[in-house]
Amino acid sequence: MALINTGLSSTIANVYASSGNSVVSVAYFCNFDSSARTFNLYAVPAGGTAGTGNQIYKDVQIASGDTFVIDMEKLVLANNETLQANISSGTSVTATVSYVGI
Repeated sequence: MALINTGLSSTIANVYASSGNSVVSVAYFCNFDSSARTFNLYAVPAGGTAGTGNQIYKDVQIASGDTFVIDMEKLVLANNETLQANISSGTSVTATVSYVGI
């Protein structure tokens, strides 16, 4: 397994991009700010754009100093498919994704 860490902002950006077939086993969203933040997460097909048609988590609130963990669902991604995310404001949330190539 491997890890990738990404700082989030209000702009939708990649938190993981598959460079071959892979399985995302867990994702952590850690809010290290003194205020609550919300995040959105998108599973985007190769060549696609994040939007309501591929949004898998919407406006999930993370309390100050807390972490939201996604570990019940496993996502199988093909080459160039991505997970993308953004937060409500600021730059106080870090996404950590654990994945393995298959």
